[in-house]
Amino acid sequence: MKYINQANVKGRRALIRVDFNVPLNENFEVTDDRRVSEAIPTIKHIIDNGGSAILMSHLGRPKGGPEDKFSLKHTIPALQKYVDCPIHFAGDCIGEEAYQMSANLKPGEILVLENLRFYREEEKGDEAFSEKLSKHGDYYVNDAFGTAHRAHASTTIVAKFFEEVYCGLLLKKEIENAEKVLNSDARPVCAIMGGAKVSDKIVIIENLMDKVDYILIGGGMAFTFLRAKGYRVGKSLLEEDKIATAANLLKTAVRKGVKILTPVDSVVSDVFGEDGKTQVVRNEDFPDDMMGLDIGPQTFEYYYDTILDSKIILWNGPMGVFEMEKFAKGTMAVAEAVVKATENGSFSLIGGGDSAAAIKKADLEDKVSYVSTGGGALLEYLEGKVLPGIAALG
Repeated sequence: MKYINQANVKGRRALIRVDFNVPLNENFEVTDDRRVSEAIPTIKHIIDNGGSAILMSHLGRPKGGPEDKFSLKHTIPALQKYVDCPIHFAGDCIGEEAYQMSANLKPGEILVLENLRFYREEEKGDEAFSEKLSKHGDYYVNDAFGTAHRAHASTTIVAKFFEEVYCGLLLKKEIENAEKVLNSDARPVCAIMGGAKVSDKIVIIENLMDKVDYILIGGGMAFTFLRAKGYRVGKSLLEEDKIATAANLLKTAVRKGVKILTPVDSVVSDVFGEDGKTQVVRNEDFPDDMMGLDIGPQTFEYYYDTILDSKIILWNGPMGVFEMEKFAKGTMAVAEAVVKATENGSFSLIGGGDSAAAIKKADLEDKVSYVSTGGGALLEYLEGKVLPGIAALG
């Protein structure tokens, strides 16, 4: 695989797949521009060295064609904050007008193409559509880790139509940080796994068994593990059909010398909301008429020493319903423990999605080693799967 800093960019047009799938408010303003800012090193490398950059991305989930609320034009103010050069916008991602704009782009300029998913061919990985996209550039760069697990036209198939394809600096950084978790010699290695469902994390837990020393379980998925251990879990989220799977994971861990830690207490409520009756209960006292919505304080103390002792930390998934203040304490406490471990010299990788949202809510993004821009893509990479967007780069 070749990287963009190995390319001859001067006087040439780079067609770059970025991930500008960012949240917008009711005024179509970007509320979190991290995915934009993370793409800047690749873009600046090209324009600062005499090249031009044609950016393509998707935004949201448009149905059946163009919708103004999903237009990439809304991302341009966020992009302009980070670059001091002209930014042009093409009202389509293919077609003669768009081709003329990319052909006339001067060195040091940027062209943003309209939302790729205004065409269904994008998600289908349509070859003819991919070839049309390829007309915009002299070479292809993929810098969109968040979509690298999808074999879409712009992330994978388009690479077929270029003699030169490169990995962008963000994509390179994402791979290097994931590899630190998977292949580090430092010990111990700790994976903190949360979120709603065991079924979402089975493959990653299985793959991590040979890489880690500890797996700390939280979130809704914890109750399937607790049920597998024989505890009652009341009205908590439970995947009945995955209890046996959780039991097998616990047995496999024992066989491989991996310690899977599960909660010893939980914050429970009689309703799924902040207006219910809550209390902290130990596993053996779990009430039948209540549901667990966060790890309890004893669980955090139990997890804290393991986190602080670890040299490599992967965190993927919250410990509870952190969107509700009443049930955010466990997640925020884990975030602070990961930060303290990082300050002590540990490497910490925060998985995308809810984990990234939690670390942002705690305002601790700059105090961990790396926050991934990819949720599903990072999970699949850690599961050992070959990501099509990476494979297409050779």
